Amino acid sequence: MVLPNSLSSYYEKFLATGEVKCIDEEIPFEIPQGWEWVRLGNIATIIGGYAYKSQDFINSSNNQVLRLGNIKNDFLKHNASPVYISDDLATKTDKFRCHLDDILITMTGTRKKRDYFFSYKVEQNDLNYFINQRVGILRFYISEVSMFMIYALKAENTLQNVFQYETGTANQGNLGAENIAKVYIPLPPLSEQLRIVSKIKELIPLVEAYEQTQNELNTLNTSLNELLCKSILQEAIQGKLVLQVAEEGTAQELLERIRQEKLQLVKEGKLKKSALTDSVIYKGDDNKYYERINAQTVEIELPFEYPNNWSVLRLKDICQLIDGEKRNGKGICLDAKYLRGKSSATTVEKGKFVYAGDNIILVDGENSGEVFTVPQDGYMGSTFKQLWLSSAMWKPYILAFILFYKEDLRNSKRGAAIPHLNKELFYNLPIGIPPYQEQQRIAKRINELSQLLK
Repeated sequence: MVLPNSLSSYYEKFLATGEVKCIDEEIPFEIPQGWEWVRLGNIATIIGGYAYKSQDFINSSNNQVLRLGNIKNDFLKHNASPVYISDDLATKTDKFRCHLDDILITMTGTRKKRDYFFSYKVEQNDLNYFINQRVGILRFYISEVSMFMIYALKAENTLQNVFQYETGTANQGNLGAENIAKVYIPLPPLSEQLRIVSKIKELIPLVEAYEQTQNELNTLNTSLNELLCKSILQEAIQGKLVLQVAEEGTAQELLERIRQEKLQLVKEGKLKKSALTDSVIYKGDDNKYYERINAQTVEIELPFEYPNNWSVLRLKDICQLIDGEKRNGKGICLDAKYLRGKSSATTVEKGKFVYAGDNIILVDGENSGEVFTVPQDGYMGSTFKQLWLSSAMWKPYILAFILFYKEDLRNSKRGAAIPHLNKELFYNLPIGIPPYQEQQRIAKRINELSQLLK
């Protein structure tokens, strides 16, 4: 038992031996006069669940066995893979039947993720439930205490105290009844417990209403940010984000540089011959846009009007998807989860090699069309292609253009089981080509405005 604080110190007396020990370092905070620090095992019996066997379960009865997946904070998922036992077995395992005002807890989950120790208070309609192994019952010596404890068990200080006792394997975390019994709880007098519970119930609807409002505001802010980013990119790719400067000339000279670069790369075997099938897009005297492919010229519709000193190409003219360089030897696997910072690095023995600074694009999966800049040498994941971008262009400008069309690419995926990037749509996107220096100014301005939105 924990003795009341004396001279600003706390002591615990062990009834079996009579030993008294100072526990100041274990007490997380001071409590009001009249409250007491108690260990959970001093105010409740902790009952571990019964190890029912699969052959014990029957299709239906009045006696349902609650397993880990059935218990969440403050509610039961009793329809989640329900299992039942016979009346005869229920009688034999009556010790594991739920009683009114018991608190059920889950005692196994994922190690270090705190995704268990859920708690649920048993109500009148729950008395035909039985607990399976790794589910526990807290049965309080004074049943009214459970009304306060169902909230106290979810407090952050309580959870920190509980999970210091976590054991288990690399992935599975466990809490044992003996260690749960050691957990300190600040306990007010019963009358004050009831007042606290009443106040909590009064405040919960207000908290929930505030949470809903905050979530709606967060959603609105996110949507607004996305719309602003989209607007910035749209202004950029149609020549409205920065002023045109006459001294920077036109984009015509870039077109020849792009063509010569592709010829050289085809000669070196780094690009396929199909990359050379350029089209010429131009604005006629009638202010309409036309496209000439080989000897055929057709009128086309473009999404925007472009400045007079810009040219217009198809994305395939400055951008190609390539397989990358096959290599053997241990290296980092650059998959999407790793590149997003959601998993640690893994190594593979061979694959398609890419260098730090290369760009790769997702071509398979829900996020097809998403582009990453490679942070280090390694092997790109199997859902990627390397993205060749013409060196005659300013890369951040092209990447901003692809980002503008990210949702269109995502929403036009092909394939049912595994969606794929719609390469036809990707390659045929018309892209306005400003002079090189203007591309740089556009990319710089996009970056400046994006920083303001963070």
